[in-house]
Amino acid sequence: MIRYALICDHAHEFEGWFGSSGDFDDQQARGLIECPMCATKDVRKQIMAPAVAGTRRTVQDEGGSSQAMMLEAMGRLRRHVEENFDDVGDTFAKEARAIHEGKSEVRGIYGQATPTEVRDLVEDGVPVAPLPPEPPKKTELN
Repeated sequence: MIRYALICDHAHEFEGWFGSSGDFDDQQARGLIECPMCATKDVRKQIMAPAVAGTRRTVQDEGGSSQAMMLEAMGRLRRHVEENFDDVGDTFAKEARAIHEGKSEVRGIYGQATPTEVRDLVEDGVPVAPLPPEPPKKTELN
């Protein structure tokens, strides 16, 4: 796996993990990479320092893979949202805007929105974030 620091044309910075160096180029050419904050597909790699292996063992070496820890954390976050927030389905953009404008009760919500709806919410200052995907089953992991 290769980790790239990415940035969109709106200066949102995020990371992407790819199976090989050619995977980023292939996915970008097919329009599969988009900014998780504003959904633009105008994304490029940033310059980053290479990870250099040292001679000392790290806590990660002793405590399991960082991928497993990240998947577990994402799963816990998703479960927390699903158990404690209101699922508003495909009316998410409308309800998020209503809460932001004080026209609806303040509460945690989740649901679905189109990339255009997300972009409009972000541009209008409505705080939104993507919900992590459901973690893969252990049988689906490498």
